[in-house]
Order: sequence, then structure tokens, then C-alpha cells
Amino acid sequence: MKAEDTIRVLVVDDHPITRTGIVAIVQAQLGMQVCAQAGRVDDAVRLFEEHNPDLTLMDLRLPDGHGIEAIRSIRRKNPSAKIIVLTTYEGDEDIHQALQAGAMGYLIKGMTHEVLVQAMLRVHHGNRFLPPPVSRTLSQRLPDSDLSHREREVLSLIVAGKSNREIGEELRIKEATVKSHITGILMRLKVTDRTQAVVEALKRGLEHL
Repeated sequence: MKAEDTIRVLVVDDHPITRTGIVAIVQAQLGMQVCAQAGRVDDAVRLFEEHNPDLTLMDLRLPDGHGIEAIRSIRRKNPSAKIIVLTTYEGDEDIHQALQAGAMGYLIKGMTHEVLVQAMLRVHHGNRFLPPPVSRTLSQRLPDSDLSHREREVLSLIVAGKSNREIGEELRIKEATVKSHITGILMRLKVTDRTQAVVEALKRGLEHL
């Protein structure tokens, strides 16, 4: 196989052992080669610009930010970038946000390496790849469940254990306004109280601990 036919891959994962395993899988495939490795958002964006890989495997949990931030940054500079998310995050909101940002595939760590290779080949040829468990999760996403930017801010502070008064002080809004936002959050998440909202937010990937 000619060098120009080799699929060049950027691997982004902050756990060295996990990253080493992913690299080994890629390197073992005929016609694939890892061109760079990163463990942070800023390094992922920089190395993408430096190496211009054919494919990027992107973890979502990185020490300096969220992998979706890296996907957005890369796609802003290169709209044709082909990115596959490889993560432990299984929530429908995680999947939705990653696809909205421009990812063409979404895999959960723990899936077989055959699925990873299949995803890489499919995405390299310009196709989206969502294995059945991911597609099922995404299909269960509630309609009209998108939260506004302010509602996301309020929800994040609820998850952090803040009271309505503390949320109001932090966001510089009235406590009555906080209560109004919480009512909207409960309605969109289809829950009845703050505790259920926290559980639902963590389950769906709206927030992470």
C-alpha cells in the first residue's frame, strides 16, 4: 500500500494506558497509522493543525476542558475534519452535542476493537457511524428538551448543590427569576424536583461530576 493511501489518525485521550491501547489497535491495522497523540484540548487542536490527520479519535473528558470544545475548534478551522468520539459518556445529551459539534461517529469505550475499526473505515469514507446502543440512546432523547444557556447555568449550579439564593447571587439575577428558570428546567427534563433534575442531568450527560 502506498504511503499516500495510509489513513493517518490523531488519537486524543488523557489516560496514557488507554491511549496506548487505542494506538496499538490502530497501528495493527493494514493501511492505518497514528500520526500524533494528545491528552488535552489545546494539544488536540494544535496537533490537528500541525498534522492534518485523515481521522481523529476524540475522548470527551479531558483535563483542560471538554472534547466537544476541541471538536468545535477543529471543525471551525477545518469543516471537513472527520472525528469519531471514543468515550465513557453514554448520555443522550453527550451524543447529541458531539454530533451537533461535527463528530461523524460516536463509540463507547468497552466496545470491541472490531467496532472501532469498522467505525474508522466508515467515517473515513464519509459516512456517519453510530452503533445500535448509541442510536437507541439518541432516539430516546426527549423532544423539546433543549435547555437555554441560562437554564444550563442554573442547572449546573443546582448540581453543585447551590441554593436558589446562592444561584441568584452567583448569576446576579433575582431569586424569583431563579425559581422561574428551575420551573422551566423541571418541565423540560420531565421531573418534579431538584433531586430528580440532578439525577436526570447526570444520566443524560447534561452535567458531569
